[in-house]
Amino acid sequence: MKQNVLGLQFDNVTMQEAIRCGEQFLEGDKPAVVVTPNAEIAYDAAQDPTFCELLNGADLILPDGAGVVLAAKLRKTPLKEKVAGIDFATNLLPVFARRGTRLYLLGSKPGVAEQAAQKMCQLAPGLVICGTADGYFQQEAPVIDAINAAKAEALFVCLGAPKQEKFMFAHRPELQTVRLMAGLGGSLDGFAGNVKRAPKWMIRMQLEWLYRLCKQPKRLGRMMRLPKYLIKAVRGQ
Repeated sequence: MKQNVLGLQFDNVTMQEAIRCGEQFLEGDKPAVVVTPNAEIAYDAAQDPTFCELLNGADLILPDGAGVVLAAKLRKTPLKEKVAGIDFATNLLPVFARRGTRLYLLGSKPGVAEQAAQKMCQLAPGLVICGTADGYFQQEAPVIDAINAAKAEALFVCLGAPKQEKFMFAHRPELQTVRLMAGLGGSLDGFAGNVKRAPKWMIRMQLEWLYRLCKQPKRLGRMMRLPKYLIKAVRGQ
C-alpha cells in the first residue's frame, strides 16, 4: 500500500516487509530500484516535480527518517515505521549470504567501499561481495562494464541524492544480472566505521538527526530542510 506524502508515494511497510520485498526482487527478471528518501530528499522532491517523478518510478520507496514519518502523520497518511536505508541494507546482508547473492558496492571515497566490504562480511559470514568502486569516476560506462563483468546480482549505490537515483534509472536497462539495486547515500561510510551512528536510545527516540548535527555542525544548512518540510506538511503545500 502506498501513502502519498507531499507527492512522494512511500511504501507503507515495516522493515521486515521491506526485506521480503527485497528478496522477491532477487527472484525477478529485471533490475528493481529501491530509493530511501529522508526528509531532506523528500523536501527537494516536493520542490522539484521532475525529481519527484523520478523517485516515484522506483519499485520500493522507503521512509528513511523520523522527519518523513512525522510529515506523514501530519498529513494524516501515517506510515507504519521508519525504514532507514542503512538498516535495510544491514538486514539484507544475511539474506544475500544465505542465497549466495553477488553484491557490488559503489560509492564514497577511494578505499571506503573495501573497508565496508570487510565489515559487511563480518556481519554476514558467507556474504559474496563481487566488486567495489568509489564514487569519484568521470565516466559511467566503465562502471557499468565492471558491474556486468562481476556478474553482480545486487548493487548498493552510495553516491548521494540525486546522483545515485539518476544513475540507477539511467543504467537500469544496461545491467545484465542485477536484480536489486538500492540508493543508500552515505551508508558505506557507516559500514566502514568512518561515520558513527547515534546510540540506540537516540535512534529509538527519533533523535538520530540531532546526533548527526552535533557530530557534523556543517550539516546545519542541509538540515534546515527538515523544518521546512514539516511546515509544508502542515500547510499541505
